[in-house]
Amino acid sequence: MNNQLHDYIDNSLYRVKLENVFEGPMDLLVHLIKKAEVDIYDIPIAKITTQYLQYLEWLKQMNIDFAGDFILMASTLIQIKSKMLLPASTVEEDEDPRLEITRPLLEYLRIKSAAEKLAERNLLGEKTFVRKAETNFLENVKGEQVIRIGLFELIDAFQNILNKATPGHRVDMSGDRISVQERIIQLVDLLETKGSMTFDELFIDYREKLDIIVTFLAILEMAKLNLINVVQHVQTGIIRVFYK
Repeated sequence: MNNQLHDYIDNSLYRVKLENVFEGPMDLLVHLIKKAEVDIYDIPIAKITTQYLQYLEWLKQMNIDFAGDFILMASTLIQIKSKMLLPASTVEEDEDPRLEITRPLLEYLRIKSAAEKLAERNLLGEKTFVRKAETNFLENVKGEQVIRIGLFELIDAFQNILNKATPGHRVDMSGDRISVQERIIQLVDLLETKGSMTFDELFIDYREKLDIIVTFLAILEMAKLNLINVVQHVQTGIIRVFYK
């Protein structure tokens, strides 16, 4: 098992902390807008706000800590939604309240696009860049067209798995159970043997909701510890987890 885990494992009540490793509130907005397949200049603010709050509630129930900027974004969306419910003004110059979020969102996408282009290169000397070997490995050696995915795509995939689990009441995460740390050890041993597995295969031996939730939290922590790469096949949409 990777020695990096030994410094990490403890006996405290487990919580996954998003910190700055996973995506932030802007990424969640982009994810929701893409799913809704709507124009960024014509965001259905009521629908997006409801879905955004549902994601936050889901993260809270899963013992996943999220930063205060998620709450700030939720407040902004609620405020914009309230403005949209007000009677239309007779003053034509009044701008669309949604521009309050559209403008920073467009700027964020512009900066993110530029950052992703730079991230595809490694620095040689001061001004020369080459493509990362790790990206070449995932795209070329395995002979598949894949894209890296983030937290919110994983949440969607996980919710599909959870919906198929044995029905039951809300899970008490503080009760007697296998720990996330123990599940990490199991998954590391499994991935060390196989090299990679589909996301669904990681849950195949776990039917109860409690086990499924603990497994998902373990996957999140493994991604945060940089133990795995999580990618999605472009043609099939299948999510695969590679052990580093």
